[in-house]
Amino acid sequence: MSDPDSGRAPQANGASVAERRKGKSSRRGKRKRGGPARPNAFSAEANQTGTSGPAATRPIDNDTGSPGKKRKRRRRSRGGAHDGAQHASSTQQQQASSAPEQRAAAGPSHKNGKNRRKHRSKRGLQGRPLVHEKTAQIVAPAAAATAEQAPARNEHDNRHPPQQRRDGHAPHHHADGDYRPVDLYAALDLGTNNCRLLIAQPTRPGQFRVVDAFSRIVRLGEGLGASGRLSSDAMDRAVEALRICAGKLKTREIRRMRLIATEACRAAENGEAFLSRVTEETGLRLEIIDRETEARLAVSGCSSLVGPEARSVVLFDIGGGSSEIAVIRIGENRSSRLANHITHWTSLPVGVVTLSERHGGRDVTPDLFETMVREVEGMLERFDCPPVQGAARDSGDFHLIGTSGTVTTLAGVHLDLPRYDRRRVDGVWLSDDEVTAMQAKLLSWDFAGRAANPCIGPDRADLVLAGCAILEAIRRRWPSPRMRVADRGLREGLLTDMMADDGVWRRGRSRRGHRPRDMKGPQT
Repeated sequence: MSDPDSGRAPQANGASVAERRKGKSSRRGKRKRGGPARPNAFSAEANQTGTSGPAATRPIDNDTGSPGKKRKRRRRSRGGAHDGAQHASSTQQQQASSAPEQRAAAGPSHKNGKNRRKHRSKRGLQGRPLVHEKTAQIVAPAAAATAEQAPARNEHDNRHPPQQRRDGHAPHHHADGDYRPVDLYAALDLGTNNCRLLIAQPTRPGQFRVVDAFSRIVRLGEGLGASGRLSSDAMDRAVEALRICAGKLKTREIRRMRLIATEACRAAENGEAFLSRVTEETGLRLEIIDRETEARLAVSGCSSLVGPEARSVVLFDIGGGSSEIAVIRIGENRSSRLANHITHWTSLPVGVVTLSERHGGRDVTPDLFETMVREVEGMLERFDCPPVQGAARDSGDFHLIGTSGTVTTLAGVHLDLPRYDRRRVDGVWLSDDEVTAMQAKLLSWDFAGRAANPCIGPDRADLVLAGCAILEAIRRRWPSPRMRVADRGLREGLLTDMMADDGVWRRGRSRRGHRPRDMKGPQT
């Protein structure tokens, strides 16, 4: 036996008498035999007998004269078997309601302590079965709490458990114990070149978290400039994309949504007929918005990118069939809605699709590029707008904001991204010299070189230089030392306006009791 002050515990093939009287199992049965042991009550009891020595550090010996056998005899002489029988009886009563798997793991019961110790290696200490249910009961709540605190890995990932509130259906818990569905908003923008959908949940004031998103190039306005009508192939591509959007909306409880169509449906003779077909085949009812509304929505979507130091901003959205430009002047009293500060706006009847079809987008020479720039400049000359304060000089209170595939492409090429990454592009600043260098770089590439770039691709290779021509005309009209890139636009403006109208960001406002609205119609 060892000295209790030495910190060593004897190697025993079972629990001590003191531990059994406490109704606790020893830890030695769960560790490898012959390994180091912890000091326990048995060490102190053994010290009272006057036995000590190095036996505590030796492995268990099967010889009859081994210290292990001697300790067994001493325990039996003290009534250890009697105590063990009582403890076994108590344990069996506690496990009477356990699962059948636990009873099977325990094996046949034995009536005396000797047989229990004989089968200890198979059944655990003191006849207790080796089960892991308690560990699982402890780990599961901890794992759930960790998952609740963990940030979303992917803003479109719907595989998280309900308590993580990733899919938009899980309830929010309030201090009063009440639950309500998560408020979800949806915005769809069917443009001349793209079909885009966003589903989002409001978070902090003026912000929201994207729950799901969809974007596809459909080229709805293909051939529109020449024929004045939407082609059958273009309408088929758009309807197919809208079916996907309808499927996403049907699987969620949307509180409010707004579905819009822009220049292609606005200008086409069969635009209204096409939207009637969309309603019949997808159940979605889209509204055609005017150009002023489009300009205001573009400003609303980019409001968070206008810093507090800005006093004047020219924001432009280069679309597929039209380009919206808004002049913003911010005084001392800044409104929560940036669109309220628009002083002048215009919508040019030209976009990347219409301009490239008119001049050709595959083989663009410097002379052809300059021709496109001058055409757009002529349109801007008819825009009656006084000079913007701070333009044409290095001033921190004026800058440009571009929201379109053209400017995001320029930013991606400038950053030399291996693949387009919205998180790195949205909000990035480009100097005037950097924009000039990127346009010259794209102009030096042929169609195959532009298509091979991961930030352009074959779908935009014939459109990007037409967009650069529109951008160059805007830069010549409003020179600025820097431009901010926005990977956002009408969808974000729609979401921001709907959430602001509903007051979801007002402190203390209760939003319970609102029922989801019909997904088939636009809500205003």
